[in-house]
Amino acid sequence: MELITKNIHMNKLKCKSSLQMTLDDDFNVPDSKPDISKLIKTQGEVKFDDQKIMNGKLYVNGSLHFCVLYLSDESGRPIHSIKGQIPFNETVNLNDNCNQDNANVKWEIEDLNAGIINSRKLSLKALVRLLVSVEDIYDEEGVTDIENAEDVNTISKTIDITSVAVNKKDSYRFRDEIVLPSGKSCISEILYDEVELKNLDIRLLTDKFSIKGELGVFMLYLGDGEESPIEYYETELPFSSTIDCNGCNEDMTPDINLMITGKNLEVKPDSDGEERIIDVETVLELNIKIYEETQLDILKDMYSPNREITPMFKEANYENLLMKNTNKARITDRIKIAMDSPRLLQICHGSGEVKLDEVYPVENGLQAEGVIDMSILYISADDNSPIQAIKASIPFSQLIEIKDLKPTSVFDIRAYLEQINIMMLDTEEVEVKANIVFNVIVFDQLSEDFLIDYREEPLDLNRLQAMPSMTGYVVKPDDTLWKIAKMYHTTVDTIKEINDLESDSIYPGDHLLIIKEINPAFS
Repeated sequence: MELITKNIHMNKLKCKSSLQMTLDDDFNVPDSKPDISKLIKTQGEVKFDDQKIMNGKLYVNGSLHFCVLYLSDESGRPIHSIKGQIPFNETVNLNDNCNQDNANVKWEIEDLNAGIINSRKLSLKALVRLLVSVEDIYDEEGVTDIENAEDVNTISKTIDITSVAVNKKDSYRFRDEIVLPSGKSCISEILYDEVELKNLDIRLLTDKFSIKGELGVFMLYLGDGEESPIEYYETELPFSSTIDCNGCNEDMTPDINLMITGKNLEVKPDSDGEERIIDVETVLELNIKIYEETQLDILKDMYSPNREITPMFKEANYENLLMKNTNKARITDRIKIAMDSPRLLQICHGSGEVKLDEVYPVENGLQAEGVIDMSILYISADDNSPIQAIKASIPFSQLIEIKDLKPTSVFDIRAYLEQINIMMLDTEEVEVKANIVFNVIVFDQLSEDFLIDYREEPLDLNRLQAMPSMTGYVVKPDDTLWKIAKMYHTTVDTIKEINDLESDSIYPGDHLLIIKEINPAFS
């Protein structure tokens, strides 16, 4: 007798940890730049250089890259920027069984502030959280059928399983050019820029998937000429590509996350020799998980009327996809500028970051609570302070409806801003309208006894001979024809034939006639 087995590829979270680190350093203003009068805006991003796991610890090093936009006392050119980085080398404690190099490390800048020490020196302080998760692909094996066992009766059970078809990382490099329109000045220096992903669309194909979207680019720059005007320009660069991905197809469920890990804006001359072309290069990191939903028939039990067969089981844990969906929330709020800030003249650019503070199960699904950290650049009515910034936090609370959510269900939510509209109400107040997109994936965690092996012994003929050749049986509440046939060393078909049953349905109190039978070849 040969057991036919099947492997189920599952994704398991081996360990998860986080580390909050404080980074601070002082920086001198370069000799080529004027004194600092007032700080306008600070932005930062974390870049990792190396990471490795040893003895249950993650060793990671990298740096916080920052850009500080500031105001000087120069009347001709008041806006300048300083760029720099703060290196770090940290150790994150994990579980002892996490000794592999496939850790997924994410970062969040919880707080970033620059301060003026004196006109030639500034301080930078940042609170950064590193989020670390280590996952492992493992196989659950179960018996689905048997061969070369004509006298063995089997019963199967169909279960819904979501297995991992693809789990990998990849990268995509995007490059394009921006040509300034004729109404804009040539570029002398890019002071500040922001690059973000917009309107992403991902579709699975056979052994590949397509990605399509837009790259939103904003830059504040110093114009060329005697007056050196402060200019800004914002545009969107469409992109599309296909990424090879062996093992996927259109019927599977994608969970693909894209993140900008590198960007570079370089100014180049056009055919007339004027600095009007911006070469934009970005590197996108792709975290790719693709799930396959299948129905699997596993053997639930087996026996033979002619020999003693004892099945052996193992408790197996597996997941089933409950929901993969996108939920949207529209947030509206009003923001007033500080009393000591210059009045509003024109909005340049608005950006925001969604920070989830808490996600917890409620009666109808999941409740997500957090804030949108907003930053708005604007042209002020004060000629001495032409560019200013507004910072604000907009709270939100969103119910994400999920049917059949269980206490044991596991979920992952990624939230980002899809669209921001900022409108001036007057010189002191703006109205912000933002759409938050929640990408939600939820799994049921299930367990099942998988038949993995069996033990065979000779039939106990003495016990079999002691059994009456004919038995009248009264059906009990938990009985099935399978259970009764196994108990009396007969078959379900035999019981049905003797009792003129047209189906396998029996009910408590039913009377059945059981006739003992055994194949002489096994006696």
